[in-house]
Amino acid sequence: MKIAVTGGKGGTGKSMVATSLAVEFAKNKKTALLDVDVECPNDHLLLSVKKKQYSKIYQPIPKWNFKKCTKCGKCAAVCKQNAIVFVKNKYPAFIKDVCIGCKACIVTCPTKAISETKKEIGTIYTGKNYGVDLVTGELKLGELASGEVVAEVRKYSEKITRKLKTEIILIDSSAGIGCPVIASLVGTDYIVAVTEPTPSALHDLRRVLYLANHFQIPHGIIINKYDLAEKFYLKIEQFARENKIKIIGKIPYKKDFVNSTIKMKPVTKINKNYQKLFQSIINQINLAIK
Repeated sequence: MKIAVTGGKGGTGKSMVATSLAVEFAKNKKTALLDVDVECPNDHLLLSVKKKQYSKIYQPIPKWNFKKCTKCGKCAAVCKQNAIVFVKNKYPAFIKDVCIGCKACIVTCPTKAISETKKEIGTIYTGKNYGVDLVTGELKLGELASGEVVAEVRKYSEKITRKLKTEIILIDSSAGIGCPVIASLVGTDYIVAVTEPTPSALHDLRRVLYLANHFQIPHGIIINKYDLAEKFYLKIEQFARENKIKIIGKIPYKKDFVNSTIKMKPVTKINKNYQKLFQSIINQINLAIK
């Protein structure tokens, strides 16, 4: 069973929810957590995991043989990222940090002057604590291909989880609705959308649930810090009712969650009373998938 934890807006408590659910799932089933917020992964901190490098991630990029190049400029014309700069009667200049590896230039070149090489774009790390197998993706600084790194993390995790005979895979996505989030959601069985009682969070929640509906993936809402703004919390409840979306959890704003971050422990280990809350969320996810 694959469960994605997302929410649209950053800072809603998505990683807190993902790590807490992972720890509770792990009590009864073999559980893996994929941290695919590759630009800023921090689940290893919340779980006090000493991560180990598992594999480097590479992306294909073009390489020119200027002996074959006729300076036609077709490679630059087809490059949508503007990673190839062409000036008439000169060889094309390549800006590799902008390239996303689409290979359009290789296909287009009439003289086959462009071949394929590769560059490093990220790293996969692994680790384990609280019974949770953690797989973390990390985008190399300055690189743009975060969606590709997410896809590679998911591909590599299939090998890892198959070997470990994992039963539950939780995927902690990045914020937003772009390529990295889409790569996180596709192929999952359920989406947990984490929000908070603010106008911007509700706005972004609507957008990310559009993706859930587009991919026809069952989903539910968790409202974090629901007791901070009662009036706006009621607006989220109204939105859920109007769209027939189940609210599977309401998390209060308490100092325990701050201590969880400071002490680098899941909140269910800081205060055992929260175990019932997250077990209730798990039960509702199980019912929704069945």
